[in-house]
Amino acid sequence: MAEFSIIDTYFNRKNLHSVDLGVGDDSALLTPPPHQQLVICADTLVAGRHFPLDTDPYAIGWKSVAVNLSDIAAMGATPHSILLALSLPQIDHDWLKAFSQGLYDCCDQFGVSLIGGDTTQSPHLTLSVTALGWVDQGQAIKRSSAQVGDLVVVSGTVGDAAFGLKHLGHPLQKRLDYPTPRCELGQMLKGLAHSMIDVSDGLAQDLGHILKASHVGAVINLDALPVSEALKALPESEQYSLALAGGDDYELCFSISEHNYKKLLDKKPNVNTTIIGQICAENTLKFQKDGLDHPLHFTGYQHFA
Repeated sequence: MAEFSIIDTYFNRKNLHSVDLGVGDDSALLTPPPHQQLVICADTLVAGRHFPLDTDPYAIGWKSVAVNLSDIAAMGATPHSILLALSLPQIDHDWLKAFSQGLYDCCDQFGVSLIGGDTTQSPHLTLSVTALGWVDQGQAIKRSSAQVGDLVVVSGTVGDAAFGLKHLGHPLQKRLDYPTPRCELGQMLKGLAHSMIDVSDGLAQDLGHILKASHVGAVINLDALPVSEALKALPESEQYSLALAGGDDYELCFSISEHNYKKLLDKKPNVNTTIIGQICAENTLKFQKDGLDHPLHFTGYQHFA
């Protein structure tokens, strides 16, 4: 089967909305909505590096979209469309059918169209997705605007995906294979949160990116970390390692004033949010337990480890 036959069979369908020209030409064409900025991000997933080699192809399709939509959500933007670059060791029709179904099911859930990309052969299964979204002019939530006194808040639970990776077959593996991009929450936070990031490489490491960009520090209350029952049953050291350094959660971590956090809760977001600490002037990340300093030393996911 030739490249264009693969595209026509598995990756060419009617776009959901507002796409002037999608799959089938040299480039896609979009008309930006008035007074909106284009938000763009890209992520690459490599078999054996970012997901186990025997991962269900449907899950790979879902995750390849979800992790990019999470980046769009972290800017407070509305996702619009994706481009897919797919490198395959061989043509496997059963695999392609399941993979494309997972990709499209995630797209459908979040109102996203596949508008183009590329396919080729490679010794290693590799997927690169570029996601596009829109945000009101000047309203994107960046990492660089955290303010001293802000609450540090995280959505959902953290550490689940890392636990699932260590315990394949456990129900929490679903959190690894099928992350949920917090698109609705991200859009709710527009105009409320001062800074935001999605938790992909570990909560502590990703929060550290906000602190560095904003030239501030933070104090995190370990007792407040939102973790699942499976993690609570672990020794504290392992629990903290998974929750703070495990990665692949794709929750949102943001800084927000107490006043604006109350406004957020009034909107009744579709996912729980938890206050885990506060932004401080001292340019460091500290952890506390029972009101006392509790030093921890670890790093998050390292792409070149």
